[in-house]
Amino acid sequence: MPLGARMSDPTKVSRRLVAVFAADVEGYSRLMGADEVGTLKGLTERRAILDKLIGDHGARIANTAGDSVLAEFGSAVDAVQCAVDAQTALANANASLSPDRRISFRIGIHIGDVMVRAGDLFGDGVNIAARLQTLANPGAVCISGATYDQVRKVLPMSFVDLGVQQVKTIQEPIRAYQVDAQSEPREAAPARVVEAEGPPPLPDKPSIAVLPSQNMSGDPEQEYFADGMVEEIIAALSRFKYLFVIARNSSFTYKGKAVDIKQVGRELGVRYVLEGSVRKAGSRVRITGQLIDATTGAHLWADKFEGALQDVLDLQDNVAMSVVGAIYPRLRDAEVELVKRRPPDSWASYDFWLRGISLFCQRAPETLEQALDLFRKAIELDQEFGRAHASAAACIYFRPAFGRVVTSGERSEAVQLVTRALALAGDDNYVLAWAGMIFAFWNDELERGSDLSDRALALNPNWSGGWNIRGWLSVALGDGARALEAFDRAIRLNPADDFEVLTATTGKVSAFHLLGRNSDALEMINRVLARRPNDLRGWFDKYAICLNADPARAADAADHIRALYPHLRSSHLRALFNLASRSINPKRRALLESVREHFHGLHNFLSMRRIEASLRKASAL
Repeated sequence: MPLGARMSDPTKVSRRLVAVFAADVEGYSRLMGADEVGTLKGLTERRAILDKLIGDHGARIANTAGDSVLAEFGSAVDAVQCAVDAQTALANANASLSPDRRISFRIGIHIGDVMVRAGDLFGDGVNIAARLQTLANPGAVCISGATYDQVRKVLPMSFVDLGVQQVKTIQEPIRAYQVDAQSEPREAAPARVVEAEGPPPLPDKPSIAVLPSQNMSGDPEQEYFADGMVEEIIAALSRFKYLFVIARNSSFTYKGKAVDIKQVGRELGVRYVLEGSVRKAGSRVRITGQLIDATTGAHLWADKFEGALQDVLDLQDNVAMSVVGAIYPRLRDAEVELVKRRPPDSWASYDFWLRGISLFCQRAPETLEQALDLFRKAIELDQEFGRAHASAAACIYFRPAFGRVVTSGERSEAVQLVTRALALAGDDNYVLAWAGMIFAFWNDELERGSDLSDRALALNPNWSGGWNIRGWLSVALGDGARALEAFDRAIRLNPADDFEVLTATTGKVSAFHLLGRNSDALEMINRVLARRPNDLRGWFDKYAICLNADPARAADAADHIRALYPHLRSSHLRALFNLASRSINPKRRALLESVREHFHGLHNFLSMRRIEASLRKASAL
């Protein structure tokens, strides 16, 4: 096809199989911060070297972005040889510089199907090459298993098997190999694979192996139950996209063996190991489990579960759900503590996100803003980090709960953040759930929000936060029964997490109120206020519940509100209960409007000037 014909339709997309070559400068932001002019000059010189070599090997440069290069080769052999030649030439260019001034590239290569539009490359083939590039050491080349299969009999080089890697945004794990940049002479022996010098590197996210459970019952027929339970736990954990979970086949190589947990961690390249046992006693089965930090041997969690043997499959499912619900928060907390011990110059995007989540869950106005700052830093370091975008939106969403008046511009920012998060990680349950919450309550798209919430739970039914969000959306839809079911599931999955339990308990107040079960609602709100006596939203809920049935208690709740927040005005209730949203169920809106009108005349609230303290749970209604 003539060049002019191709360029006449810039929207046309074609597909082809190519070797994708992705190169990126290591530490580019640091180098620019230290010496902007010198870095730009050095980068220009090295790009000239790299671009010439790519052309010499018959390839075409496609997408570029300053410090990164993406090229397509018709041959995997040419791509790998070019990468090795390039790293050798670039190392020579860096030889006279001090280590902190060197401009080093990391290169990833994958052979795969790509989409081509207006000369640029898109698709999984590109994404895999880019992720392989992040696995490479500075000055090194990392290739996929598919690429290795093409070059191993042709190129006389050494390859280090890095094992199976789970990389961000790619669903299936990828086998990776590191290429020795100092290639052997052409007449040397064929390529060889050498063992990695050390154990597999720990992934850049929490990593866990679930060992086969020991059958302590003396009944060989219970073996299938123990194995099936482990498989269920592995499958459930694998639904959390930001966990690296070793596959069953690798875990079960330890079946029937006495193991050293630290050795297992080293051999499998994981930080955490879950082990347990099964014991049958009559018609009952007892399952125990313990979570261990394989790097230190420290025990992070232990528990036991019992059930009737005749309900063995239900018991298996319940145990898997309980174990996953219990250990996921422990994994998150352990990773947060690990991040806190690292020096600041080693923090990566994921580290910032972890620290932000830790602050976000403390539910305080100052920690909410600190968390937002950390999520924005995570986005700055990795603009394709979907969860960081969703988490930043969640911080903005919670501002009204802590006395911040959210502007229309801030609401728009939150909507834009979750829209971007969906584009980046539309198959991530965390992103889907938060997008659903914000679209429902801040963009008047309640049905869309409900659908996104259901998609999140279909992907991961083991995440308590997703069930909490499902509960609040059901409250807004006026479905009290479904809301109760969702909140109970959230508590069942994560009973030790105060943040999730109190969020669900508060939600149950609204669900009971919708169902006319005011005595149950009052019991729930008393639980909340016993643990959070300054919770403004809680006191308003109590006031609403008692308003008609028990005026004395309603007056007492109003006294508490006035004492806690003396500058509150009745007009602020519209913001507190999010009454402006068209998405709110009409029955719920009428109830809250009634509360506002009654409260309008109480204790001279009309004369109060400004709001000074938290407005709890503003936008969740």
